Amino acid sequence: MIELILLRHAKSDWSLAGQPDIERPLNARGQRGAAAIGAWLNAAGLIPDEVFCSSATRTQETVARLGLGLEHQAQYTRALYHAEPEGILDVLAGATASRVLLVAHNPGIAELAHRLADVAPSHPRFADYPTAATTVLQFNTDWPKLSRVRGKVLHFVTPKDLIAD
Repeated sequence: MIELILLRHAKSDWSLAGQPDIERPLNARGQRGAAAIGAWLNAAGLIPDEVFCSSATRTQETVARLGLGLEHQAQYTRALYHAEPEGILDVLAGATASRVLLVAHNPGIAELAHRLADVAPSHPRFADYPTAATTVLQFNTDWPKLSRVRGKVLHFVTPKDLIAD
């Protein structure tokens, strides 16, 4: 039995004109959103044993802002920067832990969440997978076979579900 936590990076900052996309940091809302997701993961006992993360600044900052101390054990890779679902699955094939967190970008991460879910959650935001959206899936397989199965969605949550406006 394995569990996969798919997390789209938190809201990024677009205020610096001409800044390369890969270097965009989180904005204040993104920082709060990542912290809220981290607190939720911690409260739910969903601390990952292994972390894969895009090499983009905003994804790395999302991992750090979760507040779970995962940033030092994360494996940062350019292969997850705007990766398609197949590229994400290629990275996951190398996972070794029973619970893995993967932090990446839309549209690839949303497409993968939809593809892997046996039944989509009824949450209205699952379809568009907003920033910091997080899906927790459980599978009866191992990582190299993940591309051939569907898993049970245990949770789907967004920062808006956790932070009162």
